[in-house]
Formats: sequence, C-alpha cells, structure tokens
Amino acid sequence: MWLIAQRKILTWPVGIVSVLLYMALFYQIRLYSDMLEQVYYLIVSVYGWWRWSTPDPEQVLKVRYSQPRKIVLIAAITIAVSFATGALMSQIHLLLPVIFPEKASFPCLDALTTIMSFTAMWLMVQKRIESWYYWIIVDVISIGLYYVKEVKFIAFLYVILLSIAINGSISWLNIAKMQD
Repeated sequence: MWLIAQRKILTWPVGIVSVLLYMALFYQIRLYSDMLEQVYYLIVSVYGWWRWSTPDPEQVLKVRYSQPRKIVLIAAITIAVSFATGALMSQIHLLLPVIFPEKASFPCLDALTTIMSFTAMWLMVQKRIESWYYWIIVDVISIGLYYVKEVKFIAFLYVILLSIAINGSISWLNIAKMQD
C-alpha cells in the first residue's frame, strides 16, 4: 500500500508475492472470501503492472475522482454483490464440502470487505481517488475482524494499512490538485 500511495510501479510485483502468501493464510483460518479475493488481486496486479508500465499514449492516467453518477453506481453494485457473496459464503461449506470442509467465519462481513477490496483495487488501477475511501473502510472493518479471529499480527498490519490509506488519500488529493 505504501508503494501505491507513492504511485510506484513496484507496487504490482511486490503485491503478487503478498497475494500468494495471504491466500495460504486465509485458507488456514477459514476466511474463504478473503482467500478467493487473493485470486482477484493476482489477476488485477498483473493487469495493473501492465497498465501502469504500458500506458495508452492518448490517455495518460491521471489521479482524479470518477464522475459522481459513476461513484454512486459503483457503490450500489458493490453493496449488492457483497450481500450476494455473503449469502453464498454462508453456505459454501454445504455446496463445496471437499474444498471448504468447515463453515466460513463471518461470511457476510468477510464478503463485504472482499467485494469492497475488489472495487478499491479496480479503482486504484484507474488511479481514482475514491479507491482510498474504500480502502479506509475495509481497513477499519478488517482490524476488528482479524482481531476477533485472533490473527492479531494481521489486525496490527491493518492498523498500519489504515494509516497508509489515509496518507494515500491525502497524497492523491494533493496530486489531483496539482494536475488541474
């Protein structure tokens, strides 16, 4: 997150390594939505690495907000998909017992942070300022979730990520002002 707050392309390869490590951890602690989220991060990290390293010369990616109508639409889709994913994850142990032998922990909350993270990551690839607001919400929820799951090191990591997300939002707001 620190790398992306600084708009560094190294964000993407470092992120790929991180994704693989988190995938294993989340499977072990039965946060299945978080585990599946890492597959998405892997794909988007490869795309982000490509997008930031080979920008379209006719459309330079500038740090900016999306149009208000688009922000509302994206938020509505995020909430709807979060509810659907939470419902699915609450039953995943019944649907796929070989892969997910135990009931998911906090399936709705886990799904919310997962889907919000999907949205935040996609917006981040596009260099949209509102991505940081999603990250801030995800980090706040995740601190409590990981603390309750007794993965206190990860909860502490999310405290650090929260401060980076706040800093990143301020940094990107300042960059957007300078670009105008």
